[in-house]
Amino acid sequence: MKNIRIAIIGCGYIADYHARGLQAQPGVDIAMAVDTQLEAAKKFAATYNIKEVKTDAMSILDRDDIDGIVLGVPNKYHAPYALEFLKKGKDVFLEKPMAMNPAEGRELIKVSGETKQLVMVGHMWRFDTEVKHIKKAIGSGKLGKIIKTTGFGIHENWGPSGWFTQKELAGGGALADMGVHAIDTVRYILDDPDPVSVYAQIGTHYGDYDVDDSGIIIIEWENGTTSIIESGWWHPHMDGPEAGTRLYGTSGYASLFPTFVKYKGEESIEEFSPPPPAKTEHCDQVIYTGQMEHFIHCIRTRSQPSPGFREGQIVLNIVDAAYLSARKKEVVNLA
Repeated sequence: MKNIRIAIIGCGYIADYHARGLQAQPGVDIAMAVDTQLEAAKKFAATYNIKEVKTDAMSILDRDDIDGIVLGVPNKYHAPYALEFLKKGKDVFLEKPMAMNPAEGRELIKVSGETKQLVMVGHMWRFDTEVKHIKKAIGSGKLGKIIKTTGFGIHENWGPSGWFTQKELAGGGALADMGVHAIDTVRYILDDPDPVSVYAQIGTHYGDYDVDDSGIIIIEWENGTTSIIESGWWHPHMDGPEAGTRLYGTSGYASLFPTFVKYKGEESIEEFSPPPPAKTEHCDQVIYTGQMEHFIHCIRTRSQPSPGFREGQIVLNIVDAAYLSARKKEVVNLA
């Protein structure tokens, strides 16, 4: 079994999680660290014993010794970089969101299909143990039909800086940064239904930037469930941590973070809380390690990753519809 050689492009905060995840996989070499800031690339390479450093991502397009790319760059460069690497026979892992807009996402899907190269998108909560527990509970049918859900993607009393707050580089604000986690998590728990319509109120209230820091999004899914998603930065309070989700069924209720299920038993209300997994932080390394394990498995087996371009595209469609709804102050139909 030959080693899989990966180049990490973008050596910022999230790259550390990806590097640690890759190093936990047998038969994987992190062959290259790439960042426009040479000192950042050198420091990252030294930390993870990476032998080669570059400052120009496009300079490695023709490297036949690279099997896959992990992209952790500003959103503006997700699709353009990925397209070039797909065309050169490289599989690509993209941080969320998959692209700046649905049109870019559709082009990625087209090129991935033409080249037969893989695209995986960093919706990492699908690899969380508690998320999987709640998905299994919903799938059991004990909660009945899920009528509504609420989900959260909020930073309490803090928010990002730099390119995250620049529309030209990020495409959007708290919704594109945090709300996407809550959207994809509830969609995964509900067994990936397609969205029917979106209504949103989105604004900027807590900072001086040209992107949003507050949002309430209402999504109607094809299965009849309605989801309310809250996104935000710098809010004075949050009702649940990142990707926290509440699900209300005709026979029961489920909560993700804190995680428990309660439903109507034969004689009383039954409640169950699974033993919490060991974590050192909410977005724990184990989630990112699971992502990289799946990405490497898909490279070896030539199987379509999940979450892949379909999951990434649907989140893009919802986010785009939410921004449009907020501007037009009306429901946007997606069906």
